[in-house]
Amino acid sequence: MTSTRPGPDWLADAVLYQIYPQSFADSNGDGIGDFAGITEHLDHLAWLGIDTVWLNPCFASPFRDAGYDVSDYLTPAPRYGSTEDLVALVEAARRRGVRVLLDLVAGHTSDRHPWFLASAEDPSDHRYIWADRPVDGFVASPGSRPGWYRPNFFDCQPALNFGYARTSSEEPWRQAVDADGPRANRAELRAIMAHWLGLGVSGFRVDMAYSLVKDDPGKVETAKLWTEVRDWLDRDHPDAALLAEWGDPAAAVAAGFHADFFLHFGGEDHGLPLRSLWNNNGGTVEEFWCQDSCYFDAGGRGTAQPFLDAWRSAAELAEGSGHIVLPTSNHDFSRLAAGPRTAEQLAPAFALLLTWPTLPAVYYGDEIGMRYLPGLPDTEGSVLGPRFNRAGSRTPMQWTPGPTAGFSSAPPERLYLPVDPDPHRPDVLSQRADPTSLLHTVRRLIALRRAHPGLGAGGGVEVRHAGYPLVYTRAGRYLVAVNPRREPASVPLASESLASVPLASVPSAGLPEGARRVPGVRPLEVQGVRVVDGELRADGFSYGVFELD
Repeated sequence: MTSTRPGPDWLADAVLYQIYPQSFADSNGDGIGDFAGITEHLDHLAWLGIDTVWLNPCFASPFRDAGYDVSDYLTPAPRYGSTEDLVALVEAARRRGVRVLLDLVAGHTSDRHPWFLASAEDPSDHRYIWADRPVDGFVASPGSRPGWYRPNFFDCQPALNFGYARTSSEEPWRQAVDADGPRANRAELRAIMAHWLGLGVSGFRVDMAYSLVKDDPGKVETAKLWTEVRDWLDRDHPDAALLAEWGDPAAAVAAGFHADFFLHFGGEDHGLPLRSLWNNNGGTVEEFWCQDSCYFDAGGRGTAQPFLDAWRSAAELAEGSGHIVLPTSNHDFSRLAAGPRTAEQLAPAFALLLTWPTLPAVYYGDEIGMRYLPGLPDTEGSVLGPRFNRAGSRTPMQWTPGPTAGFSSAPPERLYLPVDPDPHRPDVLSQRADPTSLLHTVRRLIALRRAHPGLGAGGGVEVRHAGYPLVYTRAGRYLVAVNPRREPASVPLASESLASVPLASVPSAGLPEGARRVPGVRPLEVQGVRVVDGELRADGFSYGVFELD
């Protein structure tokens, strides 16, 4: 039975930051980011208030899927640096109060991994899934071994054999989960994790965590596998965290993970909760997505209800056992600043992110409003469909003005991906100098969350108005209002939805002449929201966080 302990204390209200290592900072001028570059910029993360960093895969790889095709789990990719460089990064981060998580690609390897090369020559090797005849979706053997192997994503990513939930004597490749091959892979998985935990990392985000056991209705056997891993961690590495890429937090937490993300896919609604907040069809778009305008739509045509309903359901099921992570975006999904969304629309999104009872995850560059860059070439497998090019969310971090945005000393044509060519693109240096910038807003909101635990993952929430503006109370003590649309919005305080909240006016500064002021609300972080004459009034693209007396 898996532990119901939610996980290490440090995770309970962590603020996560995702780094795509090839695009964060290049220390040696080869045009590709690296460990030393990340280390050089740790002070930025500490200043911002980040306490947990997740690195996308940094293991040896032929990079046909940007590192999600691993050829050696125990050796970093040379382009990023050595094991010693990674350990130095982890130690430097720890000195600044920042923990480092690695991305663990558990369900498959590269077809250049020595395990697969050996398996393709040895019919007695069961580390991968091999069929003795053509099967839909399987790929012909590249070696002397006859047969076909099962890929897990791209053809170059053969699935590791963790068994099938439903076996068949007529299909002998459907091995049981306790067969020798699956058992060996489970042991190897723990050995890989133990290796990196022993070198100081604080845990893992597991790629495609739902995919390990095949033909697994309800993911029952997959959940058992991860429950075993979790129980092992609880015994041997109790301070380590295990985060899932599942896209269904209730299922992932029940399977033993400490936390899971709302994603653009996953669950019965195929990622609608996250997409209904952010997705404006201006970046990565799957052709089968059918959704109305997102809530953070300037025209105010969306609804927050899909997110609110999904969060409530997941939170009830995960309560006491794990956490839900809400990201701004990620390496596979559009940035917040995508399509028609402008810079002034971003602060309200961060206000929600950092005052909602989830673990917030900031994708690198979103704190300054970096945009999704359309029209890029397919880079390391970035294109997944006609309107789904992940490269647009993977461009170099913008540290300073200049031809390469402070990312690299290499000439622009040698960079991993092009820098945003917009002459008005945001950058860290300029925004550090401007106290009204998005960067400073994000920093203040993170600091506010830390100073007031009731605004964090553990505080209660009650939604008072689910339209425009979105209004909710936290821990019975804080009032938050977020208006992501262009037009002003207001909510009468006398309405039934707000009647139980002891609201009153903000201080008199900025109130219309003769407006009634009632004691009871102290503004903590406010941009364009006020309470006057019995009404909460929110300007366009505004937010407000108040403390209730």
